[in-house]
Amino acid sequence: QVDLVESGGGSVQAGGSLRLSCAASGYTDFRYCMGWFRQAPGKEREGVAVIYTGGGGPYYADSVKGRFTITQDDAWNSVHLQMNSLKSEDAAMYYCAARRSNCDSVSWKIDTSFNNWGQGTQVAVSS
Repeated sequence: QVDLVESGGGSVQAGGSLRLSCAASGYTDFRYCMGWFRQAPGKEREGVAVIYTGGGGPYYADSVKGRFTITQDDAWNSVHLQMNSLKSEDAAMYYCAARRSNCDSVSWKIDTSFNNWGQGTQVAVSS
């Protein structure tokens, strides 16, 4: 079991930036597909970006490419999501997720393929 704790959410005006962080503990090794999903009210949870802590990826949703960047720190136990040029449609609860496998271009978008989740951090974007 991996414990995930998100931080960095908040409220920002459209066009602004936020940086989300996810701290992980309880790893058995450092080879995890980790990243971010989001869910807005009335909508399904969707994949935003993931990275393989063993070296690989990242993968991004088309809606965030060129605006969001996912990175991991050198200790491989934290991932970060830099969100720039935020839009009103980016507003959602953002969840950190992890699974002990590689990331691939298809399954990374499937939330049920991840078995470790954080509690979420809220992102609000005002226009």
